[in-house]
Amino acid sequence: MIDRRFLQNVDWPLLSLVLILIAIGVANLYSATFQDAGGTGAPFYQKQLYWAGFGFFLLLVILFFDYHLLLSVAYPLYWISILLLIGVLIFGRSISGSQRWLTVASFSFQPSELVKISLILALAKFFFNNEINHRYRFGDLYLPFGMVLLPALLILRQPDLGTALLLLLLSITVFLFLGVEWKTLFISIGGVVLSLPLFWYFLRDYQKKRILIFLQPESDPLGAGYHIIQSKIAVGSGGFWGRGFLKGTQGQLRFLPEQHTDFALSVLAEEWGFVGSMVVVTLFLLLVLQALNVARQSKDRFAMVLALGISAIFFWQSLINMGMVVGLVPVVGVPLPFISYGGSSIIASLIGIGILLNINMRRFIIQS
Repeated sequence: MIDRRFLQNVDWPLLSLVLILIAIGVANLYSATFQDAGGTGAPFYQKQLYWAGFGFFLLLVILFFDYHLLLSVAYPLYWISILLLIGVLIFGRSISGSQRWLTVASFSFQPSELVKISLILALAKFFFNNEINHRYRFGDLYLPFGMVLLPALLILRQPDLGTALLLLLLSITVFLFLGVEWKTLFISIGGVVLSLPLFWYFLRDYQKKRILIFLQPESDPLGAGYHIIQSKIAVGSGGFWGRGFLKGTQGQLRFLPEQHTDFALSVLAEEWGFVGSMVVVTLFLLLVLQALNVARQSKDRFAMVLALGISAIFFWQSLINMGMVVGLVPVVGVPLPFISYGGSSIIASLIGIGILLNINMRRFIIQS
């Protein structure tokens, strides 16, 4: 049984933020798919509740064991996730030109969502086992960078540019936080800039078009630029207070593509306006700050890197999605945690929250 002292030290503010975001996400999903209510099968908001319930079950399971046990399974979980990504390329199910899902016993899931957690676990174990007394140099980082590059390239093959980019950003965040010498940092930035033409060569035609459309969406208003143009119209039409629940014309009249997944925030912005959008932005900001606080107060290096990596996932994923819906970054298909529809996404997010709660609970026990 779990120690009662642990339950007294649950990070209630963090858990409350997650519950509020899920409630907002389900209500927004109800509105975004209201016109589909007459279709067959369970409605999307109901499925999201099922996935959230399963995610909370896993969260509770995680709370029952000491997070240090993750040290022994970090690398095996990483390699299992790599095998799953390879399985996606061989046996995966394709939707809209992307092969990202594996189907097991009639259930489909997206392994790239689970890779975010397994990669952070593997990086946390690496830096726990390889602590040094100086800033990291090239020779210190080629192994962890290889651990990041392998799943990123496999995910890029699906193709899923957004998640591959997310893995790179969260790992760079961890590297910088742990301390990289200036020479290594400047050479790395120069290498990234010089490799951009090569990166462009490997992109699919539609990915290149999305980036070009980001610069000038009006050049193809009925094609590649349609998503972002409709999203900006939805956000703008919301005004300060919004049109009201179920009253957004862009969403209810189905002008907005992917309105229950990548562009769920556009529906919310149209119906709840600037005020509602700022509430969501503030909730995510508080969630990231609370997660960083767990990292700051953690009592060992493994927990610190783990909490920092999970914080980076929520930060970058939220920032990219919010930037997408207002046209500040190219459309790269990154969902907004707890708000966008997706079983794999909400389960992976709740696993991350479970690990944060676990670290925070046991911090107090170590102190006593």
